[in-house]
Amino acid sequence: MKHKNNILRLVIIVFSLTAFFAYAQAQNAAWQVPANKSGIKNPVPSNKENTANGKDLYSKHCKSCHGAAGLGDGPKAATLDANCGDFSTGKFQAQTDGDLFFKITEGKAKMPSFKKTIAEDNDRWAIVLFLRTLKGK
Repeated sequence: MKHKNNILRLVIIVFSLTAFFAYAQAQNAAWQVPANKSGIKNPVPSNKENTANGKDLYSKHCKSCHGAAGLGDGPKAATLDANCGDFSTGKFQAQTDGDLFFKITEGKAKMPSFKKTIAEDNDRWAIVLFLRTLKGK
């Protein structure tokens, strides 16, 4: 009986470790945006008013983690077990507007979804406009 209990414990440990590592790998996997979302064009015109609106919304909802210049150095960033990214990089800026809108809208892991917090699609699109101003800063 003791031998069966040890085998059961070993099976539980192996299963738990496998599940943990599978979950960790999924969280660190590239953030894939569905193709039908990636190609969506920003319907909000790029102008000073809309970009300023995006900046205001970014300051209210995003800056605490991502930082004022989008470098991933906001005051909450150090307390998170996540990389808040650097929006000024070429890799980030190479994403489509649809990619950025999808990520803001849906969220993933530590990045929350903003589809309810910022309920108007055009406001989330305005944030995308502002994110484009962070290029190379």
